[in-house]
Amino acid sequence: MDKNHLEVIIADTFDFDIREAFIKSWETFKKVKIYSISFTLLILAIQFFFMAYAQDFLFVFSLFLAGPLFAGFYLVANKISINEPVIYPDFFKGFGYYIPVILVWIVGQFLTVLGILALVLPGIYLMVAYMFGVLISIFAGLDFWNSLEYSRRIVHKQWLKFFVFGLLLAVLNIAGALLFGLGLVVSVPVTYYAIYHVFESITQRADVDPPTEGVSVSD
Repeated sequence: MDKNHLEVIIADTFDFDIREAFIKSWETFKKVKIYSISFTLLILAIQFFFMAYAQDFLFVFSLFLAGPLFAGFYLVANKISINEPVIYPDFFKGFGYYIPVILVWIVGQFLTVLGILALVLPGIYLMVAYMFGVLISIFAGLDFWNSLEYSRRIVHKQWLKFFVFGLLLAVLNIAGALLFGLGLVVSVPVTYYAIYHVFESITQRADVDPPTEGVSVSD
């Protein structure tokens, strides 16, 4: 995948099936459910540690650890999609893209917060629009700004539908949190797997050397 691939997606018309994304996400989760649950528990444990014992350093988790950790779900979903075996260390491979991922993560959050502080609506727009920023950074190998901008341009074409999709993901995680937080061990990985599958379905439709299965990390 490269800029030409992304430009084709933007120039073309596309749609995606929210229901299908959740179905594929659940299927992905079931294939690696033990790994997914244990990895999510690890993330939640790290976050809880900072919240309970190092609140002054919570930003370390939010800015410098969360992005690469959550990126692991995308990389695992990709391996499953291209029928490659998954081992637990694969969930940590987001750290192999550490600098581009945290730059996308930090700059995206910063611009979103600025938008919310300014007029609220621009922040909501960017929160949805940057949904694919990390994915583009990883699979297209672009710098943080191009990753964010291509994400925004792609999502902009179907922004309202992406907003509904994001809202459903938020509801899913709120429901998971209400179950004494235990539901998060399912809702969190399902969320990231669903985002991956939407991204995959859109990029596969591009007419420039589309991958036959999944999105190849080596593209």
